[in-house]
Amino acid sequence: MATKTEVLQEVVIKFAGDSGDGMQLTGSQFTNNTALLGIDLATFPDFPAEIRAPQGTLPGVSGYQLRFSSDMVYTPGDECDVLVAMNAAALKVNLKALKKGGRIIANTDGFDVKNLRLANYPEGINPLEDDSLGSYEVIKMDVTKMTREALKDITMGTKEKDRAKNMFVLGFLYWMYNRSMDNTIQFIEEKFGKKPEILESNIRALKAGYHYGDTTEAFGTTYTVVKARMQSGTYRSVMGNQALAYGLIAFSQKSGLPIFLGSYPITPASDILHELSRHKTFGIRTFQAEDEIAGISAAIGAAYGGSLGVTTTSGPGMALKTEAMGLAVMLEIPLVIIDVQRGGPSTGLPTKTEQSDLLQAYYGRNGECPMPVVAASSPHDCFDAVYEACRISVQHMTPIIFLSDGYIANGAEPWRFPQSADLPEVPVHFKKELGHGEEKFHPYLRDEKLVRPWVVPGTPALEHRIGGIEKQNITGNVSYDPENHQLMVKIREEKVEKIADDIPEQQLDSGPDKGKLLVLGWGSTYGVIKSAVAELQVQGYEVSHAHIRYLRPFPKNLGDIIQSFDQVLIPEINNGQLIKILRDKYLVDAKGYNKIMGVPITKGELTEVMKKMLV
Repeated sequence: MATKTEVLQEVVIKFAGDSGDGMQLTGSQFTNNTALLGIDLATFPDFPAEIRAPQGTLPGVSGYQLRFSSDMVYTPGDECDVLVAMNAAALKVNLKALKKGGRIIANTDGFDVKNLRLANYPEGINPLEDDSLGSYEVIKMDVTKMTREALKDITMGTKEKDRAKNMFVLGFLYWMYNRSMDNTIQFIEEKFGKKPEILESNIRALKAGYHYGDTTEAFGTTYTVVKARMQSGTYRSVMGNQALAYGLIAFSQKSGLPIFLGSYPITPASDILHELSRHKTFGIRTFQAEDEIAGISAAIGAAYGGSLGVTTTSGPGMALKTEAMGLAVMLEIPLVIIDVQRGGPSTGLPTKTEQSDLLQAYYGRNGECPMPVVAASSPHDCFDAVYEACRISVQHMTPIIFLSDGYIANGAEPWRFPQSADLPEVPVHFKKELGHGEEKFHPYLRDEKLVRPWVVPGTPALEHRIGGIEKQNITGNVSYDPENHQLMVKIREEKVEKIADDIPEQQLDSGPDKGKLLVLGWGSTYGVIKSAVAELQVQGYEVSHAHIRYLRPFPKNLGDIIQSFDQVLIPEINNGQLIKILRDKYLVDAKGYNKIMGVPITKGELTEVMKKMLV
């Protein structure tokens, strides 16, 4: 039977299985394959919270959602067209996200009596054998059996052979969507080149899955999605934590400042440490400390010594760093504190996304302790946003908080990466001698931006005192004087507020300059707001979108933009944090839409909220 090919506009696939089934690897390989074809995409990895949840259980399900399209993509999709379910638990957890009429690719070996029991199906009930999946197209494949058959003459244990079953599924999907296996074969060769049995088993399983689709008459149609209409240039697939690490490296090269990362591993920020540690050739120094306090303290020491100090963490870790953050504010030195947010409080939902640390970034330190705050809006935006955070920190001699989250950090998208010549230069000035008429060095003598000089320790005649006790204005001597303390508090606050003179004015992402509704967002809500607003604009609704990168201080014209609209909607993946700050600063009666489920807001639900406001 001849196979026909159908052209699709877009596809959303969810790979789901036990945390040991390799769904993240399968999804990332399909993502890289898609990016190489010039097809736009967005991903949403969904990790289990436990390091090794019991196999076959609902808490142990690991997922990877990928949306790819011939149009521009800003979200990983509300619903899936295809669900790959490696076991019964994967089906149960993810079925609600599958479109009616969607396709289920089910590994029948994962639906035996044991797996059904672990997934909490009633005794005697198997969804693959009753009518409960009648509204879906179900493709049953005994992936485990066929993988073992393909590897029968390789001298490996059954458990080791079964680890290649994700490659069988990947090969089948490559056939289904008219893809080449070459890039994945190259990846396997590079990863397992020194382990010949594992290398051969993975490649053989991949090819077996491809040929299974090609030779089985039950599958008469393959599908293809054409290349997206994107701006010309060289692209690569990038995840948020990768882009962030590259932004730090680029800033180091353009500014001439060595980067020192002092960090303690924490989900979902650890990959920044892993990525930076691979790039020591650029003069990057990474230090895995014994705890969060040691990590930031080492970074403060590096900053005092003339490097750009960086520390990475998530919400619980930032709470532990707060005393040292206050020290950095008192010292007025460059320091970048990167917070990759996750669900809280306490350990909370360590592998799920949330935007719940904004108020902590604003106020979560003792005393009057102002710090600028910058947030990334997408995986590739991490590069530009952290580059800008570093610039602000260095040029204004201040610690700065950079906010990302789990959705941005682990999500992937195509990135048209810049050339070095396209990046702005960042002049850095160290004070190296006494100025004209200066008899003694004054470490807190400021310029017109209220920025104090940066001096590398050991510079002749520029010895100065540091520490966490309040400083006397200009001299930097220890001071307990009440009037001086109030003066220094006001100066530090004014210095942060003056950063507004050095950042761009707020721009609208889309829509008219004034009107009925402004949807105002920050961070990882960018994609869903952009998609939902665009859909309503096509339908004739009067709605605009603005997205804030600079959260403290705000752009100087933000208040004017807000006052130009009858209504303001602020969607957040928290219980309403930006809305509190904006209500306080601009006295605006903004409305919030808040989702606190560890998953992103969907386009469908946001669209309905906006329509109700526009009635």
